[in-house]
Amino acid sequence: MKCCLVSRRCYPFVAAVALLSFADSASPAPADKHPFSVADWQGLHRARAISVSPDGKVILYNVSYDGDKGPAKNEFRLMDVAGENGRKLELPENFEPAGFTKDGAALFGIYEVEKKGQLAIVPLSSGKPTQILALPNGIRGAIISPEGTRFAIISDSRDKDPLAEMHHVIENDVSSIYVVGVNGSDGAWWCPDLKSVAEAAWSPDGSQLAVVTQTPKIGNHDFRSTITLCSSSGARRVAEIANSTAGIAWTDGGKTLAFASTTTSVLTPDHLWTVPAGGGAPVDRTPKLEGSVVGVANDPHGTVWAEMHKGTITETYAYRAGKLEPAYRWPAGVINGFPVRSPFAASTDTLAFTVGDPGHAANVAVAQGELKRITHEGDDALSVVSLGEVRIVKWTAKDGAKLEGILTLPASYEGGKKYPFLVLPHGGPEANDTLDFDVFSRLIAGLGYVVLQPQYRGSTGYGSEFLEAIYQHFGDRAYTDVDSATDFAIAQGWADPNRLTIFGWSAGGFMTSWTVTQTHRYKAAIEGAGITDWLSFIPTSDIAQVDYDMRWQEKDVTPFLQFSAVMYSDKVTTPLLILHGEADLRVPTFQGREFFVLLAERGKTVRMVTYPGSPHFPRLAEQRRDIFVEVQNWLARYNP
Repeated sequence: MKCCLVSRRCYPFVAAVALLSFADSASPAPADKHPFSVADWQGLHRARAISVSPDGKVILYNVSYDGDKGPAKNEFRLMDVAGENGRKLELPENFEPAGFTKDGAALFGIYEVEKKGQLAIVPLSSGKPTQILALPNGIRGAIISPEGTRFAIISDSRDKDPLAEMHHVIENDVSSIYVVGVNGSDGAWWCPDLKSVAEAAWSPDGSQLAVVTQTPKIGNHDFRSTITLCSSSGARRVAEIANSTAGIAWTDGGKTLAFASTTTSVLTPDHLWTVPAGGGAPVDRTPKLEGSVVGVANDPHGTVWAEMHKGTITETYAYRAGKLEPAYRWPAGVINGFPVRSPFAASTDTLAFTVGDPGHAANVAVAQGELKRITHEGDDALSVVSLGEVRIVKWTAKDGAKLEGILTLPASYEGGKKYPFLVLPHGGPEANDTLDFDVFSRLIAGLGYVVLQPQYRGSTGYGSEFLEAIYQHFGDRAYTDVDSATDFAIAQGWADPNRLTIFGWSAGGFMTSWTVTQTHRYKAAIEGAGITDWLSFIPTSDIAQVDYDMRWQEKDVTPFLQFSAVMYSDKVTTPLLILHGEADLRVPTFQGREFFVLLAERGKTVRMVTYPGSPHFPRLAEQRRDIFVEVQNWLARYNP
């Protein structure tokens, strides 16, 4: 979902496949270590690659952690590609750098001015803005051209509403393209008729932009994407795509455009497509793909970088000369997002990556033949923490579906002993869990639980047929897949069948609310920001949600009510904790409140906690901490 779980009968499960281990699962944790806790989470530092200097010698990266209060804490640092000479940058508090200017002497990025993000240039020598390019409604992002002379800025082109502090007019957001010289000169709106820009990429010669626009939510029932070439002289439409897209990139010397899209009924791209820059019919270049290409990224040297999901593993693929091939992978873990490099055509081809695995926080690696990690954020903190084994496991559901999941064991796990169990379905739903450091799995395993994250039908990484299987079947196919994960854990002897729990957020929150209307096997359940009423959810979410069902509601409400938990409130016997942000636009807060009120008036055991000002998932450290305190207390009370 575009952010983003009765018996002991044994089914014909495939034996679990243990691929990875990060701790000795047969022995108790050393006395000088402790289970992973909220305090460890809030102090855990993680690193993310941002850009590479034009000479290819220096990596710009971010280090972040939650802290005790307020938004996540961020530091920005430089390090030589050899992993030496790391240094913290002294930058303005409200400045978030996006990359280097062409001479490498300054950074450009978004600087907050009067609560609006604006484009700023900050020299490395002074650490203070020397130039701020401000637009009336702020900016959403900026892309520097390959020759380093211009910025393409995505912003709202409308005049500032003088009554904005008094009222809000409900209408679609506007995002258009403003192009300006790096010195602030010659600014102009390019292709002003483009009002719903999702993504853009400079052509190799810097003369034009490939722009993706997508149908806005209000006033449109279906969803389409359009690719347009945009320059100072006007716009030329290249292609119409009858679905969503992700990314846009130039290849073949500027003759071809590449993007990710799909032929499925859902709105999640999973194949790599190309179209001639001169116009024509888009072509699926990966029609028999077993994984999922969920996005592409531009490269000034003509390579198209693709984010490839292969089950719970995420790798980097490269599309060159008409072929998509593996390029980089992180052993025993995943690559998060795309490689970063200098955006300039004349720069070197040094690549930096953000990588992670179940035993380490996210960190920065560089390509030196294979990937080499050059930062070690979080290693000290985790050296005093007991982490249990993590495995990729596989099984077969009752209807024959081949499924996969990530199993996390408590550090003190002993073979042959049954443990309290929590099934943790992911959000999305067209997404996947990846083999990196999953905070919720680690926190709950730290309470002594066995945790299993099932990749139910609708997850990325398993091909188009698996992805599309969720369309109009979220409450039956996906639900039975999640419940089969619990059957599997019991059959393997990990889970105590009398101490079963379920927890999920967003689409996983739907799975939780729906599950407790369908079975009484779980002793406790926690639903975070979940969908409980599809009839009201689809039109009120802030983005298109017709990948659940494209049919019109007034023609027949049955498809939208058949999997709505609110229609089965009387069936619930499991104690349910509902958590929701009060400013959630993705899954509006009334979804949780409606279910809560219906359960409460029927005398069910239910508690609802909301978070003031919080969007789909809280941004404040104290609210994130409270979520886990609520989860821990609920489990202790109802699944002791």
